[in-house]
Amino acid sequence: MLNIKNEVLIRLYLVAFVVIGLSAIVSWRLYDLAVANADRWRSKGDTLFLKVVEIEPERGNILAADGSLLATSLPYFDIYFDPKAEGLTDKIFYEQVDSLAWMLATYIDQQYTPGAYRDWLIKLRESPPDTPGIRYVPIAKRLTYEQVKFVKSFPIFRLGRHTGGLIVEQIYERKRPFKILAHRTIGYTRGDSISVGLEGSFNAVLGGQPGKRVMVRVPGDMFIPVEDLSEIEPEPGSDLVTTIDVNIQDVAENALLKALQEHDADHGCVVVMEVKTGAIRAIANLGRTKEGRWWEMFNYAVGERVEPGSVFKLASFMALLEDNHIEDFDQKIPVYGGKIKFYQDELADAIAHGQDSMTIRQVFAQSSNVGTATLVQRCYGDTRRAAVFVERLKQFGLHELTGIEIGGEEPPYIKTPGDSRARWSGTTLPWMSIGYEVMLTPLQLLTFYNAVANDGRRMKPYLVERIEREGKVEKVFKPKTLDSRIASRSTILRARELLREVVETGTARNIRPTLYSLAGKTGTTQLNYHKFRARGGIRYQASFCGFFPADRPVYSCIVVISEPKRGGFHGAEAAAPVFREIADKCFALRPELHVPINAGERPSLTAAQLPHAHAGMGEDLKAALQWLDLEAYVERKWPNYGVLTLRNDSLLVLPRAMAEQLIPSVIGMGLKDALPVLENRGCRVFVRGVGKVVGQSPPPGTPIYGRPTVTLTLK
Repeated sequence: MLNIKNEVLIRLYLVAFVVIGLSAIVSWRLYDLAVANADRWRSKGDTLFLKVVEIEPERGNILAADGSLLATSLPYFDIYFDPKAEGLTDKIFYEQVDSLAWMLATYIDQQYTPGAYRDWLIKLRESPPDTPGIRYVPIAKRLTYEQVKFVKSFPIFRLGRHTGGLIVEQIYERKRPFKILAHRTIGYTRGDSISVGLEGSFNAVLGGQPGKRVMVRVPGDMFIPVEDLSEIEPEPGSDLVTTIDVNIQDVAENALLKALQEHDADHGCVVVMEVKTGAIRAIANLGRTKEGRWWEMFNYAVGERVEPGSVFKLASFMALLEDNHIEDFDQKIPVYGGKIKFYQDELADAIAHGQDSMTIRQVFAQSSNVGTATLVQRCYGDTRRAAVFVERLKQFGLHELTGIEIGGEEPPYIKTPGDSRARWSGTTLPWMSIGYEVMLTPLQLLTFYNAVANDGRRMKPYLVERIEREGKVEKVFKPKTLDSRIASRSTILRARELLREVVETGTARNIRPTLYSLAGKTGTTQLNYHKFRARGGIRYQASFCGFFPADRPVYSCIVVISEPKRGGFHGAEAAAPVFREIADKCFALRPELHVPINAGERPSLTAAQLPHAHAGMGEDLKAALQWLDLEAYVERKWPNYGVLTLRNDSLLVLPRAMAEQLIPSVIGMGLKDALPVLENRGCRVFVRGVGKVVGQSPPPGTPIYGRPTVTLTLK
């Protein structure tokens, strides 16, 4: 008996031990689930049924300087239907399905009949709950806000998300009202990997903050929104107000496109900058696609770094002026008939002229490579002095990035003597002086020219004026000075004199205007040269850089035409006319470019410039002369009818007799005065021409009998 009892106790203890062990394990797991790792397990459980997704915010607008929309986001809506919605009862569904089917067939998709829509809706309602996609059936895509409001009034749908099964999802689409205007500058973003232009550089400002929406898992392994509204509303992005002037931008793009087509070029760019501030008013970049169309594929103005050619000569001459190597522009220097050798390499002028010498003024105006290189080599020919020349270039800021807001700017390249990587040779300096063996982007070169136009003050080019939210200014980007003076005042004034000479008598005389003045420099670069020995066929780049008006600059501008193939490849032929067209349009569009007619002293008018032979009512003549601020001499008092005559350099108002029985003289009158004078005397009037009366028949003084016909000739 004792053995049996012991055996029972042992078994009992074993069972108790197992039970206690299992209880401990269960307790531990409960503690782990409910306390220690409660958040982790709770979130893991939620992800099986619920998830939080980001809601795209409304992207901010990009505006031109005058407030015109350059890029904006338009809201669109996608509509879905949940036929298994929790609150949608059979009674509600079957009572209103006919009406809903009719509305869908009438206003959403007319290719289906109301009967077909009804059968489809009933089939959806009666499908098994686990049918894939049954809780998220597409109804319509890309509806406008007004259309969505209308759809929400449909039977069943008007009951909302839970009872009516209507699911509304909002999306945004980027639109550009001016189409391709400033396309590359405005830019775009694609995911997290591609960002271009202002859209990319200011993505954080324009993008706003995404909202949050809770989604629930439904049969078919799909997630649908729990509510129509977001749990956390998205915060719209801020607006970007740019410096772009849509009128100047349009002019620049059209002028560039016309030149590219006319010269069968590969690509080109134009930048127009405000001299005093550095604000970019237009930036156009066009290149030829494989299909032969023109498109802004790349921002050449900012990102294409090439040897600038003769437009760089301004820097060479300014270095000479700063170091007092030039005293008189009329001083003559040898040009050797347009050809010279530096060591074993020959340098030639672009256009043969056969002259043995030129004045320094002519060397710059005619863009003589030989004259420029000879002068620079003479003054900076050894290594020590060459370093001084390079330091002058750096003084002008030619070695620095502009810091433009948009990405992709290539750094400039200026060779330095003594740098082993620069491969400085005996021919480097003469070739550098004419714009080879240095590399700059068009915008970097324009920034230098703009400083010359701005009395030596170098401004940072910029594209964004301010950031706004709902019309309120959040941040203002003010003009920034990079260098208060790149050269002495004397050098700046003399450099501007040389630039004017290019347009007056030099290579750009073909674009000289009559109503205002231009200043600038032509450039023709051989792109595939090795000391002017072409490889693989000669390819050129034509350019013109300058500012206008020359005497009080408002805008600076650079034009680059790459690889022109017909109609001339020099800067004067391909690029300068584009500059002139832009300047002409700006002159017509912008009153600030015009000199006010009353700005100077009032000139003394000669007899030929004074109004005369005008006749009319005395009071009208008096009012007209007062409005013109002209003095006239009147004998005693103003007559009822008078005529303006000249006496030396003065105006005299003489009375004109108007007898009742004689045909009066209406010579010099307008028709408004002549008609009542004649008709009040019973005359019939026949008129020829327009203007004022220059002849009448019968002549004045003819007696009036009956109702005579008087023929007036107007001119």
